[in-house]
Amino acid sequence: MKKIDLLFTAILVPLDFIMIILAGLSAYFIRFSSFSQKIRPVIFYLPFKNFLFILFWVAISWIIIFALSGLYSTKNRHKFIDDFYKIFTACSSGIILIFVIIFMRRELFDSRFIVLMGWFLSILFVFLGRLTIRIIKKKLFYKGIGVNNLIIIGNDKITKNIVDFFRKNKNFGYKILEWIKDDNDIEKKLLKIKKKHHIDEILYSGNIKKEKSIELINFSWEHHIDYKYIPNIFETQTININVLDLGGIPIIELNKTPLDGWKKIIKRIIDIIGSLIAIIIFSPIMLLIALAIKLDSEGPIFFGYQRIGQHGKPFFYFKFRSMIKNAHQMRYDENFRKKVQDLRGWNKENPMIKYKNDPRITRVGKFIRRTSLDELPEFFNVLIGKMSLVGPRPHEPEEVAKYKKEYKKLLTIKPGITGLSQISGRSDLIFQKEVRLDIYYIENWSLKLDLYILLKTPFAIFKKREAE
Repeated sequence: MKKIDLLFTAILVPLDFIMIILAGLSAYFIRFSSFSQKIRPVIFYLPFKNFLFILFWVAISWIIIFALSGLYSTKNRHKFIDDFYKIFTACSSGIILIFVIIFMRRELFDSRFIVLMGWFLSILFVFLGRLTIRIIKKKLFYKGIGVNNLIIIGNDKITKNIVDFFRKNKNFGYKILEWIKDDNDIEKKLLKIKKKHHIDEILYSGNIKKEKSIELINFSWEHHIDYKYIPNIFETQTININVLDLGGIPIIELNKTPLDGWKKIIKRIIDIIGSLIAIIIFSPIMLLIALAIKLDSEGPIFFGYQRIGQHGKPFFYFKFRSMIKNAHQMRYDENFRKKVQDLRGWNKENPMIKYKNDPRITRVGKFIRRTSLDELPEFFNVLIGKMSLVGPRPHEPEEVAKYKKEYKKLLTIKPGITGLSQISGRSDLIFQKEVRLDIYYIENWSLKLDLYILLKTPFAIFKKREAE
């Protein structure tokens, strides 16, 4: 690991400590400010010296919780959303610890406001502190300071995409020393490069041959270089496995998704709470949309039809009507099909039914589709358990009927209002790319990934869709 990475990781410990202290002090002074006292007078006695002593030990204990939560890991390059998720979890665990100590001591802390405000400000301050460090680090990487010197080996499309990515994203912290397209005499080629440059990492892509992989592993061990490789499809699928013991014989069970057991229960609880909150918050907007639809065109407020859910079971899917009355039946009319551009022309194997410049869309429909407000009623489907807040895109029966065998994996879990494919391009994605993204989500599900998708969804909504 580069010294600059170790330095920035080490800086995070005192930085987090300072930010927790600042958050506690801010909460204290906010509570004792004249503005707060006008709203609710202070009727307790909490000297600043006593509070500072308590705050110091709280900050120490929280740093330990941060460490146990993986916030000081030197191995992984955390994504922006990863840090926020871990900070939120760690600070929440810290506040629970405080409540447990208060309960065990059978004493009430003088101010619940200071505790709760301290929790909120700790999340904010620690995150902002880490964001500052991240920005500084990326600036240094962009200037070539502290970057990892990388050798990439491979000559397929994936390798080219990786090379293009690193060359375009200099602030990611990698500098490509050499792109070796042929792995013949690979050790000699690497030794030649090593004489001129210091090599930090080797990334092997393409069809990995066992003997070449062993050769590279031995080379990296000998020369103290990090070795990474891109796994093939089977290796990727075997990430989620259970090892069972049957009469002393080990049996490997290949899991379809990590979303099982208690994880499924937790996701369902989040769906119920999230959908209820969304329905309450958006109810005035839904009433206005319903009124606008009625005034704009003839027909019902809602448009409902079948879509295919988990395990291939159909369910009644409905949203605000954004097209003229009986628009769904028009797709089978030859005259209509001649007037519109059928976007299945993107790929002959694409089972999706999409049209560009669709004349069936109403004036109100254009607005609510562009802003995804037409999908607000889907929260009711989440509440009753037919859908989830996050999941693969639900498709129509005629689309599912044209699925290839490998596409059937999309039906492993409940479909979602939003998902990885939606935030990655919304309806502009070709079907094959949409499938790959949704299958990746299914195979790599986590609460952290759900949070990332939910936070990215509002930004994706404002991107113009090609197929309305």
